[in-house]
Amino acid sequence: MVRFVSRRTGELLRSEDQALVGPDGERVPVVRGIPRFVTSEAYASAFGLEWNAHAETQLDSRSGARLSEARLEECLGMPLEALSGKTVLEAGCGAGRFTELMVRAGALVHAIDLSTAVEANQRNIGPAPNYVVAQADIRALPFAPASFDLVVCLGVLQHTPCPEESIWSLWRMVKSGGLLVIDHYTRTLSDLTTLKALYRVVLKRLRPATAKRITDRLVDVFFPVHWWVRRLRWAHMVISRVSPCQGYCHVLPQLTRAQHYDWCRLDTFDSLTDWYKHFRTADQLSATVASLGAESIEVLRRKGLAAVRCRKPSRL
Repeated sequence: MVRFVSRRTGELLRSEDQALVGPDGERVPVVRGIPRFVTSEAYASAFGLEWNAHAETQLDSRSGARLSEARLEECLGMPLEALSGKTVLEAGCGAGRFTELMVRAGALVHAIDLSTAVEANQRNIGPAPNYVVAQADIRALPFAPASFDLVVCLGVLQHTPCPEESIWSLWRMVKSGGLLVIDHYTRTLSDLTTLKALYRVVLKRLRPATAKRITDRLVDVFFPVHWWVRRLRWAHMVISRVSPCQGYCHVLPQLTRAQHYDWCRLDTFDSLTDWYKHFRTADQLSATVASLGAESIEVLRRKGLAAVRCRKPSRL
């Protein structure tokens, strides 16, 4: 497994009395078995609440569906079995929807998140010799440069203060010949024609616990309508213009009503309380990684989302 290093000096940290300690006396607390390289969740506090409240919602192992596996394999461009024995950094691990798949595939997974979602991640994955989780900032990663065969960051970059700065930090972690896999929101017409942005202006400024109570109530009101019109495309388009709900009743028939309801509560809170919500085009993402020297750049385009995978050139 990859060793933690000091973000200040780059020196290796050693384990000592519920802390990671550097040669110069720097101490990183280890709380409930998780190294905490940040002392505050900053802009990510809502995500911490979200993933602890909905720790199992998106896990394939709980839902019985293959939604996370299908998305991850599509973004990677390879079957999960190919990760066996590879060092992997998962940045923005959340509750572990992708973590559990990579750990099960035999990858040496180092999962980090800025929020207390790391606690849900740890509970979901449990003890495993090929898994380490830490609370840390993407922009100040506690690893030596060029440490990982694969760096993967899905569903995260649009929520960081500067996506380009975050991509650069992730790129530094990729080994020569290694792979970087990222995705990002792209703007769609519905972003400009619905009322969700108005809800978000208010809700993201509330305490996360208060905002969660409100979004849960909104889902209780609007979700039954979404479920009722799920097979009527025109009706779904109409209700989506005014409803704050982020739901998938019309596109994920493999989930039960109860699963759709839970997923809707999760994603509605997520979409209305994120402090940063950036948008980038697929071409902009491609240009960003190209400017870092990436090669073999591949772009996947989906409605509202673009994914990029690229490789760091091998040393001659």
